[in-house]
Amino acid sequence: MSSKASSSRGGESIVADCGRNTTTCGYCKSPTPSSISHALLDRGWRRSGCYLYKPEMAKTCCPSYTIRLRASDFVPSKEQQRVRRRLERFLDGELDLKPRERTEDPVVSVSEPVRKSLGSGKREQNNEVEPILKDLSELIDNAVQRCIQSGELPSNIQLPKSSVKKVLSAKRKKLAEGSEELLYTSNIAFPIVAALKQTSQNGEGSNILSPETISEKLLSEMNKVGEFTGLAIKVCKGHINFFSATSAEREQGESLISATTTTTAKSSSNNLQVSKRKLEIHLKRSSFDPEEYKLYKRYQLIVHNDEPDSISRKSYTRFLVDTPLIEVDGDDDENVPPCGFGSYHQQYRVDGRLIAVGVIDILPKCLSSKYLFWDPDFASLSLGNYSALQEIDWVKQNQAHCSTLEHYYLGYYIHSCNKMRYKAAYRPSELLCPLRYQWVPFEVAKPLLDKKPYSVLSDFTKAFLSPAPQASETLAKSTSERKDMEMNNSNEDSDSDSSRNGIDINNILISLNGARLRYKDLLRIMNMAVREQVESMFISYRKVVGAELSERMLYELQ
Repeated sequence: MSSKASSSRGGESIVADCGRNTTTCGYCKSPTPSSISHALLDRGWRRSGCYLYKPEMAKTCCPSYTIRLRASDFVPSKEQQRVRRRLERFLDGELDLKPRERTEDPVVSVSEPVRKSLGSGKREQNNEVEPILKDLSELIDNAVQRCIQSGELPSNIQLPKSSVKKVLSAKRKKLAEGSEELLYTSNIAFPIVAALKQTSQNGEGSNILSPETISEKLLSEMNKVGEFTGLAIKVCKGHINFFSATSAEREQGESLISATTTTTAKSSSNNLQVSKRKLEIHLKRSSFDPEEYKLYKRYQLIVHNDEPDSISRKSYTRFLVDTPLIEVDGDDDENVPPCGFGSYHQQYRVDGRLIAVGVIDILPKCLSSKYLFWDPDFASLSLGNYSALQEIDWVKQNQAHCSTLEHYYLGYYIHSCNKMRYKAAYRPSELLCPLRYQWVPFEVAKPLLDKKPYSVLSDFTKAFLSPAPQASETLAKSTSERKDMEMNNSNEDSDSDSSRNGIDINNILISLNGARLRYKDLLRIMNMAVREQVESMFISYRKVVGAELSERMLYELQ
């Protein structure tokens, strides 16, 4: 079904019936959630550009259930909270992209004098370890070797290599006061003690040093050498901790690794620096943007392994830019959010670089997510999950401007598709019954879907809940309509007289050669042959869109 226009404030839409279309199921390979205006959303319809589609649930290999949640009831899970924190750490400069995905300079940058003092020119390139971590590990290993040469550590056993790790902000909060400047830490003293104990059990030694003693010895050796500036080193309970060298610490005479007093004085401008990033989110009307199209092509090629020839500007525009929704400006209308209603592209930029685009429809009662494409370089940030959290927050924030704005629609949920199951993690969510169009809590529907892909969810609900939650008020749930749906489910292809007599099609709104009329008015000018042909078509149309929508939308008769 193709739609020419759909007003977000009501009125009439003009639709052209494209009939049934058998296509290869894309959900068996990868999910492509989409959206449409609110009334059709609550009938299980979706939008792809200006085309509206609805799967035949009893026939498709992957039954697709519309899924939504009430934004004000949403409670983020621990994993969803971790997604937020991960991106915040990335923006704060405390987390870098995974090495295999990094295309920019590392987040943590060290001034040139510090690089030289660390011997960066001699360092072998190692993409698996952040350079500064490798340098600090080598610094500790050299101190261990000097302790062996001086006899403070035994030379007859092989001691483990050190490992230095970055201290995340979440762990800093659990440490003592003043730990905010703690950047890196190593627990090398503990594996060294374990190695000494193993040797002692084999009868090769008896004097076992404590982790505290070993860490103090290593600190003393590192202070003697003073290989670089910019970090303060302290030991605590056997751990070797690296702090950012602040001016306050230098005034207090804290131990710094420095070759000379002159070098220490210069270190105030050569401290380890953490570069922060800026995230900007821009909401813009749906339109073709060359930068977005470039990102879309890269996403489809790398993430979905599409063939280059299958991606074109025309197909992209038809899929994600074209829209049947009429733009409604926000103005000063208290029932419209400041951005208005319609189709939008929400851009996510980090330091000006476009990293993701969310394609959404903003409607009077919901925000409906259609598609998201993102930069594969930023895959480790879980941008799909992050954008969903942002869109849920948007609904909450704009309820003050639009009191009817209530729900967040996530597109289709396919229980048999593992790539789709993440949508159920946004709780408490509901699935739309494909027969009676009632909303069913996911926790109630899940046991039935575990048994078979297609289920009449409202039947299951009636056994456990009374009454079952109803779908949007925009659709009248009359007794006759429920009978229609049951009839449609039992025999979707039936053209028998009994099926025709059970459905009232008299008030279907029709557009014919520019004239606007009801089906009952059209009967006066049709002969019996034509009537037989179009009546079956209108019965099918009435079944899939429902009574209320069939009387609101203009069916274009060609």
